[in-house]
Amino acid sequence: MAYAKLGRDSAGRKALFRDLATDLIINERIETTEAKAKELRSIVEKMITLGKRGDLHARRQAAAFIRREVANEETNEDAIQKLFSEIATRYEDRQGGYTRILKVGPRRGDGAPMAIIELV
Repeated sequence: MAYAKLGRDSAGRKALFRDLATDLIINERIETTEAKAKELRSIVEKMITLGKRGDLHARRQAAAFIRREVANEETNEDAIQKLFSEIATRYEDRQGGYTRILKVGPRRGDGAPMAIIELV
């Protein structure tokens, strides 16, 4: 297979990555396992590329994947609006490589290798 299954069925994997991608867009930095971070990188970079395109079809494609969670309380902006207004304009001149993965070390409970994934 060309992707990590992470011990889940396809619906569980899709739900996991929808949540992680939405959280990364809102917080711009999350801590997770290395395997999840490496798989999440390609998904988030595709979402940012959709944000850079900026047309209606790209917005609908992103909205089909990203969850509708509030990203900014005072402006009542959700994650999709933040992706298209703030994040996409930040990477307008960059040709890919929007995320960075930093290895943290093993998790205390089970020793799983942890990593921080953040937007550059």
